[in-house]
Amino acid sequence: MGPSHCRTVSINKAINAQEVAVKEKHARNILLKAAPCILGTHHEKGAQTFWSVVNRLPLSGNAVLCWKFCHVFHKLLRDGHSNVLKDSMRYKNELSDMSRMWGHLSEGYGQLCSIYLKLLRTKMEFHTKNPRFPVNLQMSDRQLDEAGENDVNNFFQLTVEMFDYLECELNLFQTVFSSLDMSRSVSVTAAGQCRLAPLIQVILDCSHLYDYTVKLLFKLHSCLPAETLQGHRDRFLEQFRKLKDLFYRSSNLQYFKRLIQIPQLPESPPNFLRASALSEHISPVVVIPAEASSPDSEPITDLVEMDAASQSLFDNKFDDIFGSSFSCDPFNFDSQNGMSKDDKDRLIEQLYGEITALKEELENFKAESARGAVQLRGRVSELEAELAEQQHLKQQAQDESEFLRAELEELKKQREDTEKAQRSLTEIERRAQANEQRYSKLKEKYSELVQNHADLLRKNAEVTKQITVARQAQGDVEREKKELEDSFQRVSEQAQRKSQEQAEVLETLKRELAASRQELQVLQGTLESSTQAGAEQNTQIASLEQERDRLSQGVPAGPAGALSPALAQQESTEWALQQRLAKEQLSLLQGTMLEAKRMVQDALARMEDPAHISCTGSADCLLSQTLAASECTERLRDAHSKYLSDGAGERWQPQALGTGAALAIRAGGHHSGG
Repeated sequence: MGPSHCRTVSINKAINAQEVAVKEKHARNILLKAAPCILGTHHEKGAQTFWSVVNRLPLSGNAVLCWKFCHVFHKLLRDGHSNVLKDSMRYKNELSDMSRMWGHLSEGYGQLCSIYLKLLRTKMEFHTKNPRFPVNLQMSDRQLDEAGENDVNNFFQLTVEMFDYLECELNLFQTVFSSLDMSRSVSVTAAGQCRLAPLIQVILDCSHLYDYTVKLLFKLHSCLPAETLQGHRDRFLEQFRKLKDLFYRSSNLQYFKRLIQIPQLPESPPNFLRASALSEHISPVVVIPAEASSPDSEPITDLVEMDAASQSLFDNKFDDIFGSSFSCDPFNFDSQNGMSKDDKDRLIEQLYGEITALKEELENFKAESARGAVQLRGRVSELEAELAEQQHLKQQAQDESEFLRAELEELKKQREDTEKAQRSLTEIERRAQANEQRYSKLKEKYSELVQNHADLLRKNAEVTKQITVARQAQGDVEREKKELEDSFQRVSEQAQRKSQEQAEVLETLKRELAASRQELQVLQGTLESSTQAGAEQNTQIASLEQERDRLSQGVPAGPAGALSPALAQQESTEWALQQRLAKEQLSLLQGTMLEAKRMVQDALARMEDPAHISCTGSADCLLSQTLAASECTERLRDAHSKYLSDGAGERWQPQALGTGAALAIRAGGHHSGG
């Protein structure tokens, strides 16, 4: 039988389609170097042969076969060679696809296989990302600190990943229990044991993950505020309750009682807000009793060879006891050692009996030794738990010692205070005698004070009555004051409204004043144009006189010559009158413009004078003055228009000019009054 065939047989014995639990000896043979024909990861330092055999198994077609593969692979990851994880990472995607495929099957082993494959992938990814963690999760506190590299961010992220890891373990735990009918003794049936067997590996993982999570959370609470870690505490509390319930339910199953000792979690979760609670934490220890060597695991020896060897060994011992025969007949005992044949037969039978008794005693001794070893291992586990408990009690004793020491110091202080109090008591007694003497004197004064107190009470009643009257008067005054304040508020509001109206009227007057200034500028321009027109008329008159002189020189002497002096005198008189009239009109217009300009400037000066600005007046008065000024301005504008539109310029000019001057004077008077 070749090595390849032996390896295939070993895998098929461990992973088959029968709904029974995987035998421990088959799984152990896969892990260890037991014989040349048995597959062992430690023997080949890897899992290449394991995967080459598993890839030929129909894992996607048989759920029980896939379930037992997950169990063997889980144990292989935990207890196999360190290269098993590296050799298995290349099959991670195949495990994910198989998990999704079995997830569509909601009955039987479908969901179990899907969740178990997801757990195995999570386990592989966690240990690949965190190579400091061994796959069996057994490490010391120092190694745990080194895994986080003393960085609080690494510890924070590591705690989250361990929460996810433990969540997958708990999901498989709960799914297996949900698939079993706990009302019957399922743990003693082959089908029930097939589903419960992988939970031994899950319990081993959960105990370590819970312990490391508690220690990491205490470390995080010593570095970060409690509010930041509220989510971590909530998630830990949920997983703590699930794990405690699952450990309790597992410890009551008959199947686990002979295979594993499951620890129990404390009644209440650790208080991470109290740093000293870390000393009260006891790491859960899972104990797997040592298994007696199975006859199946021992190599089978040829019975014929064993009988020959036994016979040879017996002959050698016989010769040592009775001596060897040098005669040709090996069965001739008559002449050996002077003993008869019957005596030798009896001695042989006696020796056979002793040998049988020794063999029985040896077997009993072996069985007793095995039982003793199991008991001693159990005792070691108990002693380890007891040692942890003793350490916990020692810590409590130290805390109590510190507390008692503090109480002793407090008692010493109290004794010193008592001595001081006794000394003070003596002083107090001495003072008490002096106080008694004072008391007699004070008693006399007390009677006087009582009398004075009665007088004061009567006076107090009178004063109280006066105060009541004064308070009533004060209330009346306050009411009147409030009414006056309300009246003042109303008056202030009215004054504010009036001042606002006056401001609006003042703004209107300013705009009208600006318009008046523009009109004044227009009048000045008109005056200048009138002056220019007068100059042109003078030029025309001069030219007409020259023409007249020329004509008069050209007319012959006669009656017309006699009339020419009179005509010339009359014309000169008319011309002089016209010139005089034009000059008077021009001077009157200029005087009117100057007077109007002076009045406007005086009105502006009065408006800008601080003495007039501080004065107040009614809005109606200001409006009446404004209307009067506006009417005067309109009349002046109309008169000026008539003056300009008069074609003759002689008959209407004096009247228009006089009217315009009067209007300008009146407007100036109104502005001054305003």
